[in-house]
Parts: sequence; C-alpha cells; structure tokens
Amino acid sequence: MSSLAPNHAQQNPENPTILLSQTSDIEWEFAEIWVDPWLSPPYILMLIKEQSGKFSIQNPAQNYKTIFTSETYEESQMWLLEDEYERVNGRFCQPE
Repeated sequence: MSSLAPNHAQQNPENPTILLSQTSDIEWEFAEIWVDPWLSPPYILMLIKEQSGKFSIQNPAQNYKTIFTSETYEESQMWLLEDEYERVNGRFCQPE
C-alpha cells in the first residue's frame, strides 16, 4: 500500500506516548501543490485526490493534517481560490 506521507512518529513532550500520523494510510491518485504567493515565505497546501474518489486539502506544515474535504475537484479548487491560493503547474501521480 502506498501512502501520502511517511508514518512519522511524534512524541508529545508533556506525554511520553508516541503519536502516529493518521494521514499515512491515505491511498491517493494524484496530488497538486497550491501556494499563497502573498506570504513570505509562500505558504503551501496540497490538494489530494484519494483513490476513494474524494478530495482533501492537506497542510504539510502540520504533519499533513486534512483541513478541507469535498466530493468534487471543483469544490476543493474553489476553496483554495477563495483564499487566493495559486496552483503550481504540474501534478504528481501515484507511482505504479
């Protein structure tokens, strides 16, 4: 099974229990990089099409936390465009 993010273990300094990222279990078809060019440095989000057919927007700066989900590409795209994000040219596909 392929995963979007490596299964990084995080340790909370207040609690020695190891926390595992839940996003590592997502199987995906493609990913797009979106950037807010008005910030310095630019802020990056990822639009992911999951193999289930759903779309999610994830924040790599927050351990790939899902911050938005939708049933259609257009709905996810509009969410990003409303906040003035711009798509980086190109698309990353799941390796075969």
